[in-house]
Amino acid sequence: MIDLAPTTMRAPQKWIAVQRMVVGVWFAKSILTKITIILAGGFFPLPAATGRWQAVMPKLIAKYAADNPFPWYKSFLLDTVVPNSHVFATLTAIGEVGVGISLLFGLLTPVGAFFGMLQVIFYGMAVQQQSSGQQGFHVMLFFMMLTFLFTRAGRQWGIDARLRERWPNSRFVQLFT
Repeated sequence: MIDLAPTTMRAPQKWIAVQRMVVGVWFAKSILTKITIILAGGFFPLPAATGRWQAVMPKLIAKYAADNPFPWYKSFLLDTVVPNSHVFATLTAIGEVGVGISLLFGLLTPVGAFFGMLQVIFYGMAVQQQSSGQQGFHVMLFFMMLTFLFTRAGRQWGIDARLRERWPNSRFVQLFT
């Protein structure tokens, strides 16, 4: 009988780190498609949603809300998100980039994974009625975020490992890396 266990479970933390980085790239791509820099007061640079994302997002939300099976969530989408889409467009864009950077670089990974889980829940609830593919995609992303959170995935090939080496007795580092 052939024992595959030693070869199939070789370095699981490294494979979780690879998965963390791939998911991080997927989230971080929003920096190219949804983020721009504006100058507040004419000189202070701040991230904001691109004009394209601000125009597209309310249309997508209205489409998702049309047949949404959760009446309270449908109401939230139509009565809160759509009328304030400029705010929500910026929040979603910055949130996706933040989660992406956190996961890609293994920087404060539990925090990034937690906020990634929240985004996945909110997005998943918005598209719940779209297709089983949409549902499955969000379920998989949710459990990946859960894995990154509880395995402290940034401690392998991530900045979190360096922070723990540099400040091993820091309560902040112990909690958030």
